[in-house]
Amino acid sequence: MKKIYAIIATLLIIAIVGVKVSALSKYGSTGSEVTKIQQTLQSLGYYYGDIDGIYGSQTRNAVTSFQRDVGLTPDGIAGSKTLLYLGLSDSSGNYGYSQSEIDLLARIISAESRGEPYEGQVAVGAVILNRVEHPSFPNTIAGVVYQNGAFSCVDDGQINEPVSESSKRAAMDALNGWDPSNGCIYYYNPVTATSQWIRSRPVMLSIGKHVFCM
Repeated sequence: MKKIYAIIATLLIIAIVGVKVSALSKYGSTGSEVTKIQQTLQSLGYYYGDIDGIYGSQTRNAVTSFQRDVGLTPDGIAGSKTLLYLGLSDSSGNYGYSQSEIDLLARIISAESRGEPYEGQVAVGAVILNRVEHPSFPNTIAGVVYQNGAFSCVDDGQINEPVSESSKRAAMDALNGWDPSNGCIYYYNPVTATSQWIRSRPVMLSIGKHVFCM
């Protein structure tokens, strides 16, 4: 949890400074981009070497440890998704998504998890993003949200209700890489769910009234 808070704090600093790095740094890379990666990893407690702008073995090992902790493939390469999780991918603060996509993510979180604990709201957002990355689902936020039959709030119009402020924050936390669902791609309320298929999915954890599953 301390590392989660540290990640969030680092993202806020980066947003203020307006740092932008390229989409790929790896062993052997040098320059100011590598320096910023080292500084970020050091602030998060992963890197203890010199801030020298050289992507050597210590930097690679720090990147690998960070990737493992946040659920990314631990390949030691600071590609676009690793940079996204570090908060270094887009100085505009949009994390590779348009503002309309970010707004839609907040809207679906609000409609699906209104009244849930904040961690549960972030988890719902994370499930949406996990689906975007999963080969069995559409590869855009809009595609996932509006997939036929995916979310009842789309069918009954609740997605058009006013969006809570906590849902907006939860959307940003999910985009920052916080995934309380631990990679899940489904969730449901066991009290109200009528689908026997969704109840057959292996449950990984519960947050508030929702259970999250694979």
